[in-house]
Amino acid sequence: METEKSGDDAGGARGDAEAQKRARREDAARKATERDLRLKAQLRANLQRRKAQSRARREGAEDDRPGDLTVGPARD
Repeated sequence: METEKSGDDAGGARGDAEAQKRARREDAARKATERDLRLKAQLRANLQRRKAQSRARREGAEDDRPGDLTVGPARD
């Protein structure tokens, strides 16, 4: 007995390709969402640091950044 290939076999390969495309789109969307959340968190942290520095300057306190913060000679 021979088995006939049904029309679903050809559609199955097409369905797999569509599933792969969908998976890639979902993966790209997930990565974009993660990147957006990461950037928002970094922006929030940066804003908090800048606000703290601004408050410290108003109060006359020194910056707590590491390194030598002295001003060098003026350049012409």
